[in-house]
Amino acid sequence: MAALVIPDDEPPVIVPSAAFARLADWDVRTYNTRPATPDELLERIRDSRYVINVRSTSHFTRAVLQGGSNLKLISIWGTGTDNVDLNAARDLGIRVTNTPGVSAIAVAEHALTLMLSVARRIVEVDAHVRQGKWPRAMVTQLHGKTVGLIGTGAIGREMARLAKGIGCRVLAWTFHPEGDFAEWVGFEDVFRRSDVVSIHVRQSPETVGMIRREHFELMKSGAILINTARGPIVNESDLVWALQSQRLAGAGLDVFDREPLPSDSPLLKLPNVVLTPHSAGITPETTEAGIALAIDNIFQFAEGNPKNVVI
Repeated sequence: MAALVIPDDEPPVIVPSAAFARLADWDVRTYNTRPATPDELLERIRDSRYVINVRSTSHFTRAVLQGGSNLKLISIWGTGTDNVDLNAARDLGIRVTNTPGVSAIAVAEHALTLMLSVARRIVEVDAHVRQGKWPRAMVTQLHGKTVGLIGTGAIGREMARLAKGIGCRVLAWTFHPEGDFAEWVGFEDVFRRSDVVSIHVRQSPETVGMIRREHFELMKSGAILINTARGPIVNESDLVWALQSQRLAGAGLDVFDREPLPSDSPLLKLPNVVLTPHSAGITPETTEAGIALAIDNIFQFAEGNPKNVVI
């Protein structure tokens, strides 16, 4: 029986990391492919006491959790927990931890990059220059504009700092407002008053589909939407409508309903969208720090002093 299983290290990030050497004295079993089904995931973790979850494509359903009779802890590399049935884990006495904060700077930088890229039409203009054209289209200056944040955890707060750094005013809504780094407003007011809306809430039953057509209809003409959180937080078909109808000037998206993005997605045909492959938090610094914290979470739990506990 392996005390610790890493069932989904594909592409490999845990095993090549410097932090992995800290597990040298542990009985570790690793897999460099992703389990194709919940049943395959269960086969990989069935006898383990601890699991490091690398990929959100591994779905820890109630059936999977029930099958892991020895399982005591799932240590998630990352902040998202939407691939784990948290209610089932709670019922079964399985702790779930994550690695909050380590990717905040990287994700906020990415959100800022998407915001600037959409506003300045960088992808579109770059393509024209490569085609031998010399466009002189007017673009959006962000200095003096209003950025509205939906969610103000570690990433949202860092995004507020960066937006202020380029001269933007910052509004924000969150479930539990705290601090004075933004002007706190109502949920719908973020959409009414912002030139850019940037999403930073965690995916949960409360947040799935929370942004939809009625909110796009509130937004200013020429407004931009940025999503580096999770795709299902935004109703994607409503977003496509808003972009196709030019109700929104554009969007910068790192996350989608289905990932990888399907080849028939209408988003691929829209010139006013900048797309990246759920890569906002992938930097060498963030990766190493996150892996080290995921391993630390196991050590702390094994010592009876659990940290970064989700449930």
